Amino acid sequence: MQVPFHGRPVRGWVLGPTDDLPSRILNVRKLVSPTRWFDAEGLELCRWVSERYVAPLAAVLERATPPRVAGEEGPERLAGPRRIDPVAPVEHVLAEYRDGPTLLAAIGDRRPSAWLLRPVPEHESVSVVQLVAAALASGHRALVIVPEAAPVPGTARAIADAFGDRAALLLAGSKRARFRTWLDVQAGRYDVVVGTRPSIFAPVPDLGLIVIGRESHPALREDRAPYYHARDVALARGRIAGGVVVLSALAPSSEAAALGLTPVSPRRRTWVPVEVVAPGPEGRAPRLVKALGAASRAFLYSPLPGYGVAAVCRRCGRPAACAGCGGMLRSSEGSVRCVVCEAEGLCRACGARDFGLRKGGQERVEEWAARIARSRVHRLAEGEAPRLPDEGEVLVGGPEDVRDFGAGGLELVAILDADLAERRPGLTARERAVTTWFEAIAWARPGGRAIVQASRANDPAIQSLVLGDARRFHRDERRRRADAGFPVGSAVFRVAGGPGLGETLSALEPITLLVSSSEGRTVCLLALDPGDVPAFGRAARELAERDAVVRVEAEPHL
Repeated sequence: MQVPFHGRPVRGWVLGPTDDLPSRILNVRKLVSPTRWFDAEGLELCRWVSERYVAPLAAVLERATPPRVAGEEGPERLAGPRRIDPVAPVEHVLAEYRDGPTLLAAIGDRRPSAWLLRPVPEHESVSVVQLVAAALASGHRALVIVPEAAPVPGTARAIADAFGDRAALLLAGSKRARFRTWLDVQAGRYDVVVGTRPSIFAPVPDLGLIVIGRESHPALREDRAPYYHARDVALARGRIAGGVVVLSALAPSSEAAALGLTPVSPRRRTWVPVEVVAPGPEGRAPRLVKALGAASRAFLYSPLPGYGVAAVCRRCGRPAACAGCGGMLRSSEGSVRCVVCEAEGLCRACGARDFGLRKGGQERVEEWAARIARSRVHRLAEGEAPRLPDEGEVLVGGPEDVRDFGAGGLELVAILDADLAERRPGLTARERAVTTWFEAIAWARPGGRAIVQASRANDPAIQSLVLGDARRFHRDERRRRADAGFPVGSAVFRVAGGPGLGETLSALEPITLLVSSSEGRTVCLLALDPGDVPAFGRAARELAERDAVVRVEAEPHL
């Protein structure tokens, strides 16, 4: 609908009747769309997101619905959902997993519950297909969330192959195509919907199953206001809709591991042999060099881009730093630029362009690997579509190149510079690295090997890779985050406002409160028990009305 607001027309949503009427009411100018954008369950979910992440309900509703394309609306879109057709049997790999039959029975009976699935790599896609088939066989629809759209994840391809035109892919496309598909989903024309993070709000009728694929992937967190995490929204939607929620990951996040969900995993350990070796010069450990020389199909994971970092100015001998901002200078694609402001690399002291480099990065790995490997070596350049190595090829790539390709059948996967994960800023940086390592090593399934270069072989993160089980890492991570004042499972907010904000928020008795003030602006970082979030939200809204709070960011990257 369209209503007048401060002298201009504004679009809004009708939420329902109310007795809370102001003394002066303006008439609605017109009905904008005949489409019902959400039902009672959808509104309840959006209210939950608004409260949990302290965001305006209007902003949540806008994020939960796609941009409207009027030409796609029509009476034929408003028909009720069609009956769900029977589904053909699929391979029952989960029947051999611990608690796999119990999970399938819960889906068949639509018993509200949440589960943590840890598949072996070659079962990652087929296990989700089996879960969806179980939901459809019981007469209910399914929603599957994947972290990325391009290239099309292996899980999405497997569902499309298994269910054909009964499956909708909300992954990409034009604004018109996305809205058309959204309307068709709402009308019940699809039995299973696969989409990225925003699809967690897709209006799937008679929803009995939600699967979050690669649950530990950072792309499942929304970085723009209103902030939310697809994992938590899925769990809330499962409670509201009375369905089954399955969090699936080779290495779950610490948050998922701390939820106490029923684990579903193989009855016996099946993981590739992982060797831990001391780092060699520029990553060339002797054992890796020998293995690379014998491998015909391999992936070298290097977390750093470029050829190296500028260490010293060759003209004046001063330590290298950006002339503009003082940031680090990196050599990449034949030029030196600042990693902070992206300016051309000039010495801060004398303005020279000639630097001595500390070599290391994907370009340098490509260079030395080409001299060792018997197969051709190729580095995945910026903008190049991630992929698995071809036969007779060694690929060099970084975190952005590790995608859902399933078990790759590689002879060798090598993780270089694992020690850098400890030195990267951010409380969750190490966990992001570990989950990426797991997914890359999975490409060596079923018969390959992995080599990890790390200085401390007994580190919980490294030992979790060796065992193919992240539980030891999660125990260490819970301790580490608790010591830092941000326990796993706590609700974290960054709040910006005026003077005195810290004293006001301290009255809420948060687990941790860090306050920074400068030039009349105060920024607070606080961790709360999840049960205290509603009180914090009310306080934040009251402060915002007095202009004492200007921004609330939920679950910031730490």
